[in-house]
Amino acid sequence: MGLLQIAFAGAVGYGLYRYATREKELRRAAFASGESTPGPVEVRNAGPDSMRSDPPEWDKVDEASDESYPASDPPAANRFN
Repeated sequence: MGLLQIAFAGAVGYGLYRYATREKELRRAAFASGESTPGPVEVRNAGPDSMRSDPPEWDKVDEASDESYPASDPPAANRFN
């Protein structure tokens, strides 16, 4: 089998794989349904309701951290606030 035939067989196989595993709606790991924003940078709303999976626990520190993203500084929330 020549190199061109191997490349063609690989391309066909990959095309069939992509067709078989396609999804109708693009699903992001961190986003709940309908939370994805259009554009080059996608940012979801803060809070557990905007996440695809529910976190086992959610407290004020988690909420402050989620609301501060994508800021470079961590939130000032701690157990003394």
